[in-house]
Amino acid sequence: MTPTDKDRVWIFDTTLRDGEQSPGATMTHAEKLEIAELLDDMGVDIIEAGFPIASEGDFRAVSEIAKRSKQAVICGLARAQLPDIDRCWDAVRHAERPRIHTFIGTSPLHRAIPNLTQDEMADRIHETVTHARNLCDNVQWSPMDATRTEWDYLARVVEIAIKAGATTINIPDTVGYTAPRESADLIRRLIADVPGADEVIFATHCHNDLGMATANALAAVEGGARQIECTINGLGERAGNTALEEVVMALKTRSDIMPYETGIDTKKIMHISRRVATVSGFPVQYNKAIVGKNAFAHESGIHQDGMLKNAETFEIMRPEDVGLAATNLVMGKHSGRAALRDKLRQLGVELGDNQLKDVFVRFKDLADRKKEVYDEDILALVTATAADGQQDRLVIVNLSVQCGTGGPATAELEMEIDGREVSATCQGDGPVDATFKAVRELHPNTARLQLYQVNAVTEGTDAQATVSVRLEEDGMIATGQSADTDTVVASAKAYVNALNRLLVRRDKAGPGSDAKEISYKDVS
Repeated sequence: MTPTDKDRVWIFDTTLRDGEQSPGATMTHAEKLEIAELLDDMGVDIIEAGFPIASEGDFRAVSEIAKRSKQAVICGLARAQLPDIDRCWDAVRHAERPRIHTFIGTSPLHRAIPNLTQDEMADRIHETVTHARNLCDNVQWSPMDATRTEWDYLARVVEIAIKAGATTINIPDTVGYTAPRESADLIRRLIADVPGADEVIFATHCHNDLGMATANALAAVEGGARQIECTINGLGERAGNTALEEVVMALKTRSDIMPYETGIDTKKIMHISRRVATVSGFPVQYNKAIVGKNAFAHESGIHQDGMLKNAETFEIMRPEDVGLAATNLVMGKHSGRAALRDKLRQLGVELGDNQLKDVFVRFKDLADRKKEVYDEDILALVTATAADGQQDRLVIVNLSVQCGTGGPATAELEMEIDGREVSATCQGDGPVDATFKAVRELHPNTARLQLYQVNAVTEGTDAQATVSVRLEEDGMIATGQSADTDTVVASAKAYVNALNRLLVRRDKAGPGSDAKEISYKDVS
């Protein structure tokens, strides 16, 4: 990457770091590796794989991702402290193209956290960036809360970071405070006024607190930034980050006014969006730009008439461009394994033989219960197969529920727990409540239900229900998801899936825990 690439915008994905900081979005080690592989395969230029000093789990994940990366630069985050930077380097050094990203809060509010004067902070920036550059020739530096930092001081510390060896200067809008015109002007002014600015890449990192993250990121590019920091589905702290799919498709669709290129294979966007939604437990809102369920749906008669005559009347992008099948080729109980594999490939999903076998079994079972199996049904099967196959200490064997009008529901549940079959019968205020009580009777726990969400995959009374469950226990958070035409069964499987994940994290508690051990983890 060199500053001479004037028309190239580098995509820096921080789903695995900033995205995972969303409360409840913590991913397992295997899920982090999977998402990193999908990002790499999609053409993301830089993957911020985590915060190595935050926990042993974060360190292991960043280290393993660095070893496995094929194309992307693998970046780790570090506070402006020498032990952080050393730990970060130990994790990313295995990558063919490693990067250290170090930061410190420079606004008056953030300078008060470590209680440093402007001069003391300037000295620390010089020391830590120099140390990082001595370890790695690819160093990114961020003045956290840059958009609320005094101009004179911001220019001063940016110059210090450049002289100390930073190769990328990231300007974060940490709290989503700025507006597009300010975003462009700030980047433009830094490039024009700071000595040495023309020798580095300027990056933008925007949050969506006022709903302007995408607009601010694109404005920064207009101002001269050539790296956009973003996440899949806009996942991130509070209201989230700039959404990768939005900025990439905006640059592609409006190349007439924003003549910049990225290296993203946009046809893989939909698949990774759905996968991130699954592993994070954060479903995509229906009207979300690019990847929402309704993004390419039309119900208005006028719109439908226009679409039938010319799709461009109401669609500025083709569904195929983001990896969405243009039409729903209906699959049914007579479809074979080859047809299913082909359909999955059309949907951007590649499965190994064993995975395909598991999905095919579920597909046949679903086809016997539904008249028509749609693309969304098949993708839900893939998701449910991956989720249900994560851990198997707790396994549902059989579930029977009886409901009456005006009375409690009764759930009869059989489970296998660590290889031992047990059963329980419980009553509750509805079938789901009764089922969850039966699970708790068989597997006593103190996990608190933070989220219970049901979404219909397709329309109709025989539609699959996708259920998402988020549990919290002793500071550990886990999500579970499952799909079934029976909402109660899907609920039970999702609940048990989340419990299995909590068990794994409890077993790892201590030196190998994925739990976040640093309180001052927020950056940009």
